[in-house]
Amino acid sequence: MLAAIVLVAGFLTVPFAAPAGPGTPAFEVPSIGVRVLSAAIAFVVVGAYCTWSWSGGRRTLPMKTWRVALVRADGGPVDGVTALVRYLAAWIGPAAALVAYVALKPAGFGAHAAWLVALNFLWALVDPERQFLHDRIARTRLVM
Repeated sequence: MLAAIVLVAGFLTVPFAAPAGPGTPAFEVPSIGVRVLSAAIAFVVVGAYCTWSWSGGRRTLPMKTWRVALVRADGGPVDGVTALVRYLAAWIGPAAALVAYVALKPAGFGAHAAWLVALNFLWALVDPERQFLHDRIARTRLVM
């Protein structure tokens, strides 16, 4: 479901990434501005989907399938602000990996930054309640 939503949102950038006119190659790598715009649109669309799906007692399709619900630490339903905080906190690992990649790439160690993508999930190994980092920050928890 989410992949389809991102795919449809990606079509919003097609007019910006299309070849300029006759005589241009059928395919060329879009400029950095178009790639950043495309990533920003995907980030916002995924954020809107997750925030809406996690708030007000709603659940994503996988959560329904696995009979999992997201609740606040006190057991109440998650509101929109808490869901947005959880979504943004889920990007801590990927953001750390990107920063580490930029810092380590000149020394030839950029690939070693990839493990940081899983930081939010690795956090559960050291958390006393086995919560993911984004759940700890947003004060939410997954319940069966």
